[in-house]
Amino acid sequence: MKVLVVDDSQMTRMIVKKTLASFDVKDVVEAEDGQQALTAFGQGDFDVVFSDWNMPNMSGLELAIEIRKVNTDVPIIMITTEGSKDKVVAAIQQGVNDYLVKPFTPAALREKLAKWVGATA
Repeated sequence: MKVLVVDDSQMTRMIVKKTLASFDVKDVVEAEDGQQALTAFGQGDFDVVFSDWNMPNMSGLELAIEIRKVNTDVPIIMITTEGSKDKVVAAIQQGVNDYLVKPFTPAALREKLAKWVGATA
């Protein structure tokens, strides 16, 4: 399984990557903003994208819109502090599949992964 993790916080990327590794997911590509992520997405065949909302250069929502122009199937899961109903609705309308509010637990991340990728790690 190949996962793209997008967050301007190196600490958050590290936490997500370590959590995924604990589920035996080792093929993880990191990006620190939406522009880097879009470039990486174009070079890889990802099974799922975990993205923050608020980032410099290109937000997670803008990233989702751009990804949906070229791929309507890959699950996009927002991991963010932006948990208001309006934000969630806006994200879903733009092609985001699911939401995980920070701080999250490993169990919550595993649940989202299993729901959208079928992983039972």
